[in-house]
Amino acid sequence: MPYGGNDWLALTKEEIIEPDLPICDPHHHFWDHRYERIPYQRYLLHELIADTDSGHNIVSTVFVEARSMYNIDVEEKFKTVGEVEFVEGLSAASSSGIYGKTRAGAAIVGHANLSLGDGVKPVLEKLIEASPNRFKGIRHTVTWDKYPEIENNPTYGIPEQMSSPKFLEGAKIVSEMGLTFESWMYFHQLPELLNIAKQVPDLPIIVNHVGGLIQIGPYDSRREEVIKIWKQNISDLSECPNVVIKLGGLGMPQTGHNWHNLPTPVDSDTLAIDMKPYLDFCIEKFTPSRGMFESNFPVDKVSFSYHVLYNAFKKYSKNFSPSERNDMFKNTAEKTYKLTN
Repeated sequence: MPYGGNDWLALTKEEIIEPDLPICDPHHHFWDHRYERIPYQRYLLHELIADTDSGHNIVSTVFVEARSMYNIDVEEKFKTVGEVEFVEGLSAASSSGIYGKTRAGAAIVGHANLSLGDGVKPVLEKLIEASPNRFKGIRHTVTWDKYPEIENNPTYGIPEQMSSPKFLEGAKIVSEMGLTFESWMYFHQLPELLNIAKQVPDLPIIVNHVGGLIQIGPYDSRREEVIKIWKQNISDLSECPNVVIKLGGLGMPQTGHNWHNLPTPVDSDTLAIDMKPYLDFCIEKFTPSRGMFESNFPVDKVSFSYHVLYNAFKKYSKNFSPSERNDMFKNTAEKTYKLTN
């Protein structure tokens, strides 16, 4: 049964291993898409806490923009500020301690259109104003693929937009303001990101979801070619010291795993083995000090539960040193997003 929901996920229950290991989850979303036909239509503070309270020691999380809660009563370019205003409220509620030990949204990543060039600066200023202490940077999703079977970004689904002079100009403004740039694109678009990383060397860049693998549709029969291109692009990016990578996102069906269609959800032993080739390569290139395990919930929740995912990360990383594991589970995220305890 695809996208089986919480009842389906409950079919696989595991004892939490290393329950005291401190974790910062550097990538999740909040949204309320009650009128859209998507899995997990509502994912707000209560839903996140239900996952983070499943047994692991999640001390903090990072919210990443999800095109949700935009303000419809303002000029187009400022609509995205509404999402940060909304999440700031959820984060403040979490900081009260009423919802437990996890500090949800300790860092907030919003959105501003970098194609505005210099015009992005007032938007960034409004985003900072909406969350003076938690707002850390922006994500501009540019996922685009020539095949109609592959989902393109609904707002910016155009090819090679990162190569435009305006986009580069906007990226420089983000850097000048001391903010981060979160990148979500497909594996074959990574050379465009490499160009930005080289031209704006002081811009902290975070590659989402191990670099956007696609192994479905027309790519399913070309997996060896896909992996070869992906490896080269990841290797090239890793040579830029201003780039770090998020280790996760593999639960998205587009990555070519069939976990979401299993009659019983995948267990952590199998998940750790299946994720290993991708995580191994990313960590080999970026090192643990520039990599961070992410949940990407609720997007990845279509394939496995939160407690199973972090059990899998712990099992996968068991042979790394304590300091390397601490980097991937917490320290890299805290350094990247300038979190303080």
